[in-house]
Parts: sequence; C-alpha cells; structure tokens
Amino acid sequence: MSDSSQIVVGAGDDGQPVAQAMRLANRHGLVAGATGTGKTVTLQRLAEVFSDAGIPVFAADIKGDLCGLGAAGAPQGKVAERIADMPWLDHRPQAYPVTLWDIAGRSGHPLRTTLSEMGPLLLGNLLELTDSQQAVLYAAFKVADREGLLLLDLKDLKALLAHLKDNPQLLGEDRALLTTSSTQAVLRRLAILEQQGAEALFGEPAVQLQDLMQVDAQGRGRINLLDASRLVHEAPKVYATFLLWLLAELFEQLPERGDADKPLLALFFDEAHLLFNGTPKALQDRLEQVVRLIRSKGVGVYFVTQSPSDLPDPVLAQLGLRIQHGLRAFTAREQKALRAVADGFRPNPAFDTLAVLTELGIGEALVGTLQDKGTPEPVQRVRVAPPQSRIGPLSEAERRALIAGSPLAGRYDQPIDRESAYELLTQRKGEPVEPAPQPKAEQEGFAEKAGEFLQGAAGQAIKSAMRQAANQLGRQLVRGLMGSLLGGRKR
Repeated sequence: MSDSSQIVVGAGDDGQPVAQAMRLANRHGLVAGATGTGKTVTLQRLAEVFSDAGIPVFAADIKGDLCGLGAAGAPQGKVAERIADMPWLDHRPQAYPVTLWDIAGRSGHPLRTTLSEMGPLLLGNLLELTDSQQAVLYAAFKVADREGLLLLDLKDLKALLAHLKDNPQLLGEDRALLTTSSTQAVLRRLAILEQQGAEALFGEPAVQLQDLMQVDAQGRGRINLLDASRLVHEAPKVYATFLLWLLAELFEQLPERGDADKPLLALFFDEAHLLFNGTPKALQDRLEQVVRLIRSKGVGVYFVTQSPSDLPDPVLAQLGLRIQHGLRAFTAREQKALRAVADGFRPNPAFDTLAVLTELGIGEALVGTLQDKGTPEPVQRVRVAPPQSRIGPLSEAERRALIAGSPLAGRYDQPIDRESAYELLTQRKGEPVEPAPQPKAEQEGFAEKAGEFLQGAAGQAIKSAMRQAANQLGRQLVRGLMGSLLGGRKR
C-alpha cells in the first residue's frame, strides 16, 4: 500500500512520483479537462489514495462507472504497461469499501434530508424563486419555527402555505408578503419539483453525517458514491442544491480542528459548474465563504469540471492541488481560456505550459502541487497512476450485492412519516389524516424484519428527532455566522 502521508498522483517526466503532502489535502483541489481525457480515472485514483489513508470520501458518480471502485481491477494492455513503468507504485489490484447512494433509492441507499434542515435560502434556490416568492418562503419558515411545525417533506410545506393563506394573521408584520400570486407561484414550483422526482430527497430517515464518515475493518475510509447519472441530466438543480446543503451541513456540524496530519473527509463535486450556474449572487458569495472556512473543519473539497473557468475566481484562488487534463482550443475565446489555464500554474522552465496543454494524451495531465509550506510547486507533466480497482462500472448483480452487504443495509431503506406540519395542520382543521402508504411485510420472518426495521430506519428517525431537538440551541448560537452564510433559520 502506498505512503499514506502523500497524495501520489503519478509519474513525472523523470519517472519519479509526483505527490503532495496529505496534511495539505484540506487546501482543496481541482480535476479538469475535456471529455474523454481521463478525469474519471484520475478521480478514482485520488479516491483510492484517500481511502488507503483512512479518509472517508463522498463523490458523485456522474457517468455510472466510478462504482468500479467496489471491484478489484484486472490491469491489461496500456494500463498494465503504465504500471510496469512505475516500479515504485506498489500496485495491488483490490476492491475498495464502497457505499452506494441514490436520491431515488433505485441503485443505492435512499439519500434524504428535511426541508427544515435545508432551510429557505437553499430551497428557494432549488425552486428558482423570485425575490417576492423567496420572501413568502422565508415568512413560512418563520411561522413554522414559531409554531413548532416541523417541515420534513414537501407535503408539510404545501400544507403550511395553504394554512397561511387561510390564516394570514399568523404572519403578523409579514402579512403583506403573502399575495395570492406569489403563493400560487411557490406551489407551482413545488409541483414541478415533484414531477422531477425530487420529492424523494425530502423526508426521513434523513442521512446522518457520521454515516458518510466511516472506515472499514482494515482502517480504509469508506467511499460514498451518489448515483447522479440521471439526476444531473433530469434535475441538475436538485443535484447542485443537495451538494450545497451537504457542504453547509458539514461546516455547521463539524468542530474546528486546526492543522492535522490528514483531513476528516474528502468531497469530490463532479460537474462542478452546476453549483454556480444560475446561483444568486448572495448564495454564491456565501458558498465561496464556506469553501474558504471549511478547511479548518478538516474537509477537502475537490471540484471536477471541464475547464477551470467554470468556477468563480474566488474559489479558484483557494485551490491547492490542480490536475489539468488536455484541453482543445479552436475559437479565439477558447484560446483565451487556454492561456488563463496555463497562467494558473507556476511556470516550469523545462517546457511551455500553454503548448503542452493541447498535446496531453489520455491519462496525462499537468499537475500543480503544494510545497510543504503551502506555496505552489512548478507545474509538472504527469502520467496519472492507474487505480487498483476496476476501471469501468459494476454489473447490476454486483451493485445489488454491494448494497445488500452494506453496513447501512436497512437503515435508510424504509421511509418514516412521523407527525409534522401536515399532520398537525390537518388535525387542526378536523380532517382525518391519511396514513402514508407502507409496503406489505411478508408473513415469513415478519418479527425479524420488524426488529431490523426498528433498529434501522425507525432508529434513525428517532435519532434525527433527538438531534434536531438537541441541536436547536446550538443552531441558534451559531446563527449569527450561519445566517450570513446560508440565510434563515433551520430547525
């Protein structure tokens, strides 16, 4: 197994390893390059390096082949040749501890959060609300906070908006915000969200951050993969908003660590441009601030995209490890962007960075690392080291086996619908509350399955409820900071 104190990317022109100290991994990073240049395999290699060092990983699997991390590789052809060219690599084909997640729950454990935890600013961004519609959302959350109404899923918010429409006096001085047109617009946006399948994102049991930060029996960090192959194309705003929420939640819950030998968690945000495209200026500013501050919490954020220009300059300025695969430049605009990429590296007198950018082959990259003091090293041309796991996707049978054998099996699979705003408001109106549909349990092994259910999904719901109650004071105490970062109160 390779040296866990180093992030070894690959071999330089001299055949020697190109690496960066693991203790600098919380300085974030970038993996960029045109389609087909090897970004996914590089991401896979980095995920393995972090896992071997005992660092959990969360990554989005955009193309569906990153899940090959869960199976041992079988090097052959050019991959085997590259391994032979790196005698220092200590390449050992192996499967890594992978946990599969899927917001829809089709190809992994269901991944949920609650509306109360997401908060009105991120939810408004997800719904793409205007300022007046956003004001309605803030007012609704304010009433829910005051009235003790939990907003867990979309039906809770719809019930609250209908309740406020009938009882506008509850808004107090915010009453003028609740116009019929603005309320109807929010409800229409919620309906569109449901049609996109985003309804599955909200509810309980909500994902617990500690479940994303586990190690296996061998001390390797578990690699959490979010199946985003459909999500990015069908509901990109849902994908981006979830990642923003995850970043904010980690920032809020993790304690300050200061300097450490290695980070607590590594995040890989593929299609990173989606985090910033169409994002309101206020939210983008707060996101840039979170990226800067979360370093001290022991979280390394690695953006994966086609071009560095996809990211705002304030974010680019914070990135340490830079891995740039080949780019193509045909138009004047593309050539200008290419020069900007080259200028982002510390020059190496051995070659012309701009010229090499267009010459890089598949699996080659320009790599900028940090010196031990945190200053940039001169850029190097690197052949990226092949991963030890499979390059390519798992079969459907392998996926099912991985999910069934997961340490989280049964914990999130069964949704819980506890009493929240919808149930309370329906009871106040004197109407019967329709029970949430529950799947039929097979008679055989029913007691055993019920026990597993109580230990798993229901236990998580109870933990979630306790966590929300216990954290209420803490959330209020940090609201001065988080209010400026992510806006509004969260229950």
